[in-house]
Amino acid sequence: MNNVLLTDKLYIEDLESIICSTNFDSLKNKSIMISGATGMIGSLLVDALMHANKKLGTSIKVLALGRNIEKAKKRFPYFGEQLFQFMQCDISNKNTLQVNESIDIIIHLASTTHPLAYATDPIGTITSNVYGTMNLLDLGVRHNIQKFILASSVEIYGENNGDKEYFTEDYCGYINPNTLRAGYPESKRVSEALCQAFIQKYGIDISIPRLSRVFGPTMLASDSKALSQFLKKAVNHENIVLKSSGTQKYSYCYSADAVSAILAIIISGEKGEAYNVSGTMDCNITLRNLAELIAKMANTNLRFEIPDEMEQAGYSKATKALLDIDKIRTRLNWVPKYSIEAGISRTISILQHLPEFKQKI
Repeated sequence: MNNVLLTDKLYIEDLESIICSTNFDSLKNKSIMISGATGMIGSLLVDALMHANKKLGTSIKVLALGRNIEKAKKRFPYFGEQLFQFMQCDISNKNTLQVNESIDIIIHLASTTHPLAYATDPIGTITSNVYGTMNLLDLGVRHNIQKFILASSVEIYGENNGDKEYFTEDYCGYINPNTLRAGYPESKRVSEALCQAFIQKYGIDISIPRLSRVFGPTMLASDSKALSQFLKKAVNHENIVLKSSGTQKYSYCYSADAVSAILAIIISGEKGEAYNVSGTMDCNITLRNLAELIAKMANTNLRFEIPDEMEQAGYSKATKALLDIDKIRTRLNWVPKYSIEAGISRTISILQHLPEFKQKI
């Protein structure tokens, strides 16, 4: 994957867009640890930082964390480079987090983020969020880090109570904790509460991007989210399958926008503050309209299917979850660049060149 992806013209354009929209002055010569480094957002962030080192001479040391070193070697061509180090570990197990070198910034991206995993590994979903956050915060305190970033989610808002069109950062909707599916949003809520506790006790500087539903060409082939399934079907020129009426309306964000927002929050985010991150206004779209858009782009048809019991168990119950991004716009001067159509088009175009996606599903 690494040789193909990192030579793709559109993907390189994404990396250029990220570094052009970021003021790297305060990140030069820093050591940045990234958990979930082989995931969709983490791998793009690693590529962007290494691209900045190459193009701008930023000399950022990237310490990438992940569970599988073989997977990392397939994904990243940076092994052996002075400014890149991969550490195989399970962040849920603090005994594997033994780091001797200095760390300036920790970006915690590791999390289970797709419905099938919520249903089949609910305990791992919770522990990777809660224990992982706790262990990385402890590590940050020991290393006296300058900044900690917790990647949170639109799902912490729960279900829309019908009193707001868009969620602002102070909104709190309903989550029924007595369900299997609650493990993900509730553990994200606990992770955010842990951050506030560490700020109070240790004075650690923590900021929290709350990400909308992110998509892009670094998505994993195993991703079971509805949009990811649509995209995989499109790459193989198959009919797009919608397993609901599609009236759910969500905010989406192209991965390059998500990474540029995270970098903006690292650089300028205020201690203890959370920031909604989403795409342009047209990225607020119903699932059916999204499926229709992808079917049109792929020149295929949209058809409906009833999900099986396991799939249903992992689905979000939220029917409307739109993010207000005024706070990050006004306070950090960050704005998204990619429309939903541009993001989808770029994703399909890039995925078509990746061998792991050119197969029957």
